[in-house]
Amino acid sequence: MQKARRAQSLLCQKIVTENRLPRKIRFVAGVDVSYVGNVGIGAIAVLDYASLEVVETQTANVPVKVPYIPTLLSFREIPPAMACIKKLKVQPDVFLVDGQGLAHPYRCGFASHLGLALGKPTVGAAKSRLIGTPVETAGEVFLVDRDQVVGAVVTTKHGCKPVYVSIGHLVSLATAVKIVRHCAKSRIPEPLLQAHRLATQERIKLASGLAK
Repeated sequence: MQKARRAQSLLCQKIVTENRLPRKIRFVAGVDVSYVGNVGIGAIAVLDYASLEVVETQTANVPVKVPYIPTLLSFREIPPAMACIKKLKVQPDVFLVDGQGLAHPYRCGFASHLGLALGKPTVGAAKSRLIGTPVETAGEVFLVDRDQVVGAVVTTKHGCKPVYVSIGHLVSLATAVKIVRHCAKSRIPEPLLQAHRLATQERIKLASGLAK
């Protein structure tokens, strides 16, 4: 646990909070991880950025070697996520991750950890708030923790709960919010919705196979 904490403190110093995206985003991916017993299921859905049509999906089942420890979840989720990403034929320009980036007590959640591992732009788009106090400024709601803006509270669909957006790596917060809003047909951005459905299908299939 102490080794993982030290790794987090080193990783967070390497996060780039400026845009390193191509001028035109062609493909956006959603990454989700699910579990059945001691197996982690990585799922990725790659969508055309303009049309939000699915162009490729992949899954990977990986034995889980790291126990669930709050705020250290990325060490558990990186292996299945990386395993399915390595199968891709289409290379995404940016990855949306079902989890936190900078909006994390140690400033390195799953979205940031994955971005650093890939060397690619990543955005955290979480369904729940881990840290930060919502503060409204000029019509936008930001998450502030220890006097630092760590994310944004984004309402993607009127009447629905917000999504908590944070920088993963190689992207600014303003661009991260813009990407999430562009990808949101419903409350959850479409790439993440597709990845979640994929992970759920694989989890059900795996669970039924284990039950036989």
